[in-house]
Parts: sequence; C-alpha cells; structure tokens
Amino acid sequence: MKSQYAARIGIGGPVGSGKTALIEALIPLFLERGTDLAVITNDLVTKEDARRLQASGLIDPERVVAVEAGACPHTVIREDPTLNIAAADDLAATFSDLDLILIESGGDNLASTFSLDLVDWWMFVIDVAQGDDIPRKRGPGTLQCDLLVINKLDLAPHVLVDAEAILAEASTIRGERPTIGCVCKGSAVPTGLDDIVDLICDQVLFTEAETVG
Repeated sequence: MKSQYAARIGIGGPVGSGKTALIEALIPLFLERGTDLAVITNDLVTKEDARRLQASGLIDPERVVAVEAGACPHTVIREDPTLNIAAADDLAATFSDLDLILIESGGDNLASTFSLDLVDWWMFVIDVAQGDDIPRKRGPGTLQCDLLVINKLDLAPHVLVDAEAILAEASTIRGERPTIGCVCKGSAVPTGLDDIVDLICDQVLFTEAETVG
C-alpha cells in the first residue's frame, strides 16, 4: 500500500556537475521499481532544465515543474524555500499517488545546503573535472549532505585526477555518511546509479512509508 506522503529529495551541486543528467539517468530506474515520481528544477531566470526534462520522453511533462529563483540559487532551497515548498505541494495535490519528488537546485557553490523544511534528504553532486581538491575544501555541501555523488569518473584520466583517491578521500572526510562514484552519461556502462537508487529506497522511501503508514 502506498504512503500518502511524497518524500522530497534535494539534488544540489555546482554548475556543470551533472545534476540534470543524473536525474535523467535515475528516472528510468525509479520507474522500473514502481516509484511514482515528479521533478522540480531551479534556475535563476529560465526554465531550461525543466524544458530539457519535459522533452526527454522519460517522464510525463506535467510532472516536471520549474522554479525561477531570481536570486542566488541557494536562497530558494535554504533561506526562503517557500517557492519550492509550494511547487512540491502543488505536485502532491495534483498527483495523489506520488512517492517521490526530486528537487534540483540551480548550480551553486560548495556552501549550498538544503533546508530540512523543504526536503527529507538531500544529495550533493560534484565531478572529477572540477578538481581532486573539492573534498579537502570541506564545503558544507559536501560535508552535510546525506549522500555525496562524485560524477564523471570516466573523465578522471583526461583531467589528471585519480578517481580512486578522490573517492577514498571523500569517504574519509565524510565518515559514516555515504559517498558514491558515478558515471551517468556518455558511457556504455553507467556506474553507481543502482547504488544511488538502492540507498534512496533504503533510507528514504521505505522509511517514509513506514513512518506515515
């Protein structure tokens, strides 16, 4: 029996880290597992990411909603998340069987975090092309998120980054909080996607269903 509550998961990270591509890769995996979902995207003054997902053919376009932040991207996911809360509430009211709402932040810096008034759980996405020193910078985004995703592992040799080393360092810095390496686009063999879905199902979807039920 489905929960009447749609769990809300934040997806943050710098511009170009692959947040939208990750969502595109995760949608089919969630649908295969029978998860009823919707997506909210955040951009500064456009609806570009929402239009990309709406045109993807992966999800009913009506299940993708755009929020235009009009300010620093972290403002509408942390300081004043009312626009995103309203968008999530509208989706939940329109699609009563929703299990999950993914809320993608506009690209921001390593200090970006999500308000727990908005999300139940959140992940932060970085990529190897941004440099192997990101975990060492100990930004709040990389430290406080429930899951750190290190994306584009396939690019590591081309940008002189040791993929295993950056994963190990991130895991050490984050302690018990999980870190997953990922390749979600441009590779014949995607990496880490099932691990991400497994973790969300274990930590968020099943927990919410048990709590509400």
